[in-house]
Amino acid sequence: MEKLSIDNLLRRPEMGAFLGMLFVAVFFTIFGGILFISPQGIASWLNVAANLGIIAIPIGFLMIAGELDISVGAMVPAASMCIGILCGHYGLPTWLGIVITLGFGVVVGLVNGIIVIRTAVPSLIVTMGTLFAVAGLVLFLSIVLTNTTSVTMTAAPWAKAIFGSFVNHTFQVIIFWWLGLTALYFWFLHLSPWGNWLFGLGGDKISARNAGIPTDKLTVALFVLSSVSAAFVGMCQTILFNSAQVSAGQSYIFNSIISVVVGGVLLTGGFGSVIGIFFGTITFAIVNQGIYFTSFDRNLSSLIIGVMLLIAVLTNNTFREMALRIPLKKKGA
Repeated sequence: MEKLSIDNLLRRPEMGAFLGMLFVAVFFTIFGGILFISPQGIASWLNVAANLGIIAIPIGFLMIAGELDISVGAMVPAASMCIGILCGHYGLPTWLGIVITLGFGVVVGLVNGIIVIRTAVPSLIVTMGTLFAVAGLVLFLSIVLTNTTSVTMTAAPWAKAIFGSFVNHTFQVIIFWWLGLTALYFWFLHLSPWGNWLFGLGGDKISARNAGIPTDKLTVALFVLSSVSAAFVGMCQTILFNSAQVSAGQSYIFNSIISVVVGGVLLTGGFGSVIGIFFGTITFAIVNQGIYFTSFDRNLSSLIIGVMLLIAVLTNNTFREMALRIPLKKKGA
């Protein structure tokens, strides 16, 4: 095995993200006091991180592959309203509502992926169109079917326990989904042979195709994963809170991208890690929620997030340049 050293640590794409997470955690622990590190304080940002993290890693995969999906901002409320209308308004079984909701996510992901691979239109533009199309469709159908923009539902007990309950009345059960999916994604990107396909796709798509990598199928699969992940989060929120609204979810667009960038993923593709995105998501969640435990003006939250993003990008670039300047050591040296 490769020796653990400072040189090797500096080469890790998640190193900058870890230091950023450590800094903000210490910062808000000092200024937030004992309440910030209490179970309620930890839950406040951990719940945010879990919901955001389930979407952020698939978005990170797309960015590593050189693509982007901003339609997740519409998929979260669309999925919320989908299961809410089906099960709450029309009284369908919860399991059927879940299947249809996630199936809707698959359809949107397929549309995004197929349009991207069959046209020369950038994925940003394609998913922007999908964003508005899905948002408009959900608003229209909500008014036509229910005559309102919000619905209520009561999920079956088994679905409530699995997707929308609180552990110890504080921590959302979706945290365990986030941790499990993160472990699965880590295996896929860093331990399985398919992870190299993803990096190859982001490095040079033409070379990757010439090397035998099924670039088109992989691209479509990544868009499906992104869309289904957003649908899953929206579904869980409806089950948890027993209600859904058309307008909720737009913040996931930029929040997920911020988390991915803070996690060390390059906007140009071909570089990043699951652990880095994991750390970046926690960092964003701590900053987003931590200010409420301090005496700082709440209106400064957006400013702090913006400054944090700039510092994180500069830090990640610094570590990456340092890593490139460090010569590789031979094994046994």
